[in-house]
Amino acid sequence: MGTGGVEELSQIQREDSEEVSNEREDVKRIPPWTKQITVRGIVASIVIGIIYSVIVMKLNLTTGLVPNLNVSAALLAFVFIRTWTELLQKAGIVSTPFTRQENTVIQTCAVACYSISVGGGFGSYLLGLNKKTYEQAGVDTVGNSPGSYKDPGLGWMTGFLFVVSFVGLLAMVPLRKIMIIDYKLPYPSGTATAVLINGFHTPKGDKMAKKQVRGFTKFFSISFLWAFFQWFYSGGEQCGFSNFPTFGLVAWKQSFYFDFSMTYIGAGMICSHLVNLSLLLGAVLSWGIMWPLISEQKGDWFPKTLPESSMKSLNGYKVFISIALILGDGLYNFLKILFFTSQSICGRLKRTNPKTFPEDKNQTPDDLQRNEVFVREGIPIWVACIGYSFFSIISIIVIPLMFHELKWYYVLVAYILAPSLSFCNAYGAGLTDMNMAYNYGKVALFVLAALTGKDSGVVAGLVGCGLIKSIVSISSDLMHDFKAGHLTLTSPRSMLLSQAIGTAIGCVVAPLVFFLFYKAFNVGDPNGEYKAPYALIYRNMAILGVQGFSALPQHCLQLCYGFFGFAMVANLARDVLPKKFGNWVPIPMAMAVPFLVGAYFAIDMCVGSLVVLAWHKLDRQKAGLMVPAVASGLICGDGLWILPSSILALAKIRPPICMSFFPTKSA
Repeated sequence: MGTGGVEELSQIQREDSEEVSNEREDVKRIPPWTKQITVRGIVASIVIGIIYSVIVMKLNLTTGLVPNLNVSAALLAFVFIRTWTELLQKAGIVSTPFTRQENTVIQTCAVACYSISVGGGFGSYLLGLNKKTYEQAGVDTVGNSPGSYKDPGLGWMTGFLFVVSFVGLLAMVPLRKIMIIDYKLPYPSGTATAVLINGFHTPKGDKMAKKQVRGFTKFFSISFLWAFFQWFYSGGEQCGFSNFPTFGLVAWKQSFYFDFSMTYIGAGMICSHLVNLSLLLGAVLSWGIMWPLISEQKGDWFPKTLPESSMKSLNGYKVFISIALILGDGLYNFLKILFFTSQSICGRLKRTNPKTFPEDKNQTPDDLQRNEVFVREGIPIWVACIGYSFFSIISIIVIPLMFHELKWYYVLVAYILAPSLSFCNAYGAGLTDMNMAYNYGKVALFVLAALTGKDSGVVAGLVGCGLIKSIVSISSDLMHDFKAGHLTLTSPRSMLLSQAIGTAIGCVVAPLVFFLFYKAFNVGDPNGEYKAPYALIYRNMAILGVQGFSALPQHCLQLCYGFFGFAMVANLARDVLPKKFGNWVPIPMAMAVPFLVGAYFAIDMCVGSLVVLAWHKLDRQKAGLMVPAVASGLICGDGLWILPSSILALAKIRPPICMSFFPTKSA
């Protein structure tokens, strides 16, 4: 089977070479930008955006770890429109040809839609404002001032997303030519998406896509039916396959078990082996070693009378050590990206002629044509400037009305600094594919929390974090999309408009999806499935900004110093050591996630890595083709079951069986 697959791929590649040789002729047939955005494309974007919003919201509210799903979104866009056109053809209806430009626009719009669910703060800074997180942080904790909470509301959340999201779309538009053409920044994620889409629209790509579609459909069905089957056995607390004591009851109590989650197996297939092994190492270090040892210090390090959920008890160590790892990893990468960005910019400024377009004679004809298309339908600078000013003024007025703790002049300063921060982040992301938006947000969180004082610091810090993070992240995402558009000969105007449409849809869809979870499940329960760990982490970061180290339990500061230093050293070792050793140095940011969540999902994701490893050993060619499609099918099938299960939970319909496990009673 493997030999046949190689021969078939070789034949497909020969056919594809003929297509590539005629690529320059496609320029004449590129539809105008107004034709690249279609009604069917918007419908497809909405459907894909809603599906993925549900999936990433579940991931956000369970572990906070969300893999990059852009490639699978591009695949789904291709599947959706190709299926639609084939159905119309069978019905005898002529439809408009499906082009790579339309495929790119759909993918951009869909990703912009579900990105609001990923980065809108529903599992971190916005949820950290609610009363439950306020109580978990300790109502008597100094810095966690009484009344410093705001429970989720559909109205204010939707309004907040609208006022902060659109500013980021316009911050980097005037610099798009400099970043994409003059500096030729690679933007690896955008390039990978463009390569995939270009591949779909060739003879080779069409055959490959059909195989991927079959694989996606098969595993989507299996995953959905498996989730449906599991539901019947989950009729109570700690019931069902998701609480199966795979390694025994003692290990189960420390969260070491395989919970049969197709979502995390699929995520493990997408994430690198290093991420998954780092998660497992963090789980063993925390739940296997540290937490049992610290629990034995009850009565010495912290009072016996305190509940485990108290921030002055074991939970405090979990939260603050996680924060130390996250901050250490974030600070190192922030400084590294800042260094490389500054070094690269200084190097370009020293050149006598930094421009590479159109004077650079070394460019290929294909590159020149892409540049021509990219520049031909430009976006006037005055549109970006007026739009940025307009949305900034609205935000300066509206945000202080929503949150009186954050004064208008802080918002004004944020929007004055935002374009510079967006440029630094977008440039760094173009070089390294690392989006540092959350680290910029954390800096804003600490600064605003410290400046506004203990009465208003927590709320101001959390809201300011969301404001800066949204602007910086969205502008970086847009540059990735511009890169994809540049490589697929898609107009920048259609890319910007599709991003705006997707963002607007996401600002409506994301709060609705969040409230589906919030009403149907116990979100924020530290012992439940939907722990939302980053909500508590972000609130305690704000408390640290207000109060300083006095918020930490006994001996926690020394442990935090140690793990902060470990995060810095581990990142340095990965960069300095030879690649064959550096590739096995754990990632501190990934290690921090199971410290608070548990070990079960790390085991699931490692199973995903084992599946990929075994598949590559058996048939490398087929694995390279099918792993993204199979992983996407597993994630989407399990994720889609959330919709009917949420409706059943809201209707108070409980599963009929509770499958639970207990030790055998001795005679």
